[in-house]
Amino acid sequence: MGVFAFALDGALTAMRAAHLDLFGVVALGVVTALGGGALRDVLLGSLPPASFSDWRYLFVATCGALVAFWGHPLLRRLSRPILLSDTAGLSLFCVTGSAIALEAGAGPGQAVLLGAVSAIGGGTLRDVLVRRVPTVLTGGLYAVPALLGATIAVAGGRLGADGLPLALAAGGSCAALRLLGLRYGWHAPRARLVPRQLDEPGGA
Repeated sequence: MGVFAFALDGALTAMRAAHLDLFGVVALGVVTALGGGALRDVLLGSLPPASFSDWRYLFVATCGALVAFWGHPLLRRLSRPILLSDTAGLSLFCVTGSAIALEAGAGPGQAVLLGAVSAIGGGTLRDVLVRRVPTVLTGGLYAVPALLGATIAVAGGRLGADGLPLALAAGGSCAALRLLGLRYGWHAPRARLVPRQLDEPGGA
């Protein structure tokens, strides 16, 4: 479900950012869906990455990208469902990514970071490939909800919480913060720009 949602959203975003052919759309949809998980597996030393050893990952990602390519005239009018699918993918990936990291022997802090990498890594790679500043760096709450969901998943696991209820709580918290951020225009703190002083070298 997460792979399909990310491939769909990634392909649509790629088409809005650049004029791509079928191969380009599918390639960037697959990168969005599988890039974060592949990066996580590489960092964990779990080689080859799961997306290369199980054909179902690539198949589902390709299907999502093809749906975006052929159905984009309709899907572009369905911005809210696409946004919800992206939020679902973010929530699912941060929880499963952190769980996979823990199973591989990573510490709690590393598991939280790798859970976030699983959720935001693919979209970041996509944005770099289309020469766009990554969404995660330009405002809005995207990385923060992923970190929150991964933190809840890891902390709950350390405290002995049950698997499914914990996953629902962690994923739901990630989704809720993401949607609230979009609704109210929340964003992470930004650096405060200081006006250039007239007496500085090169000043007017």
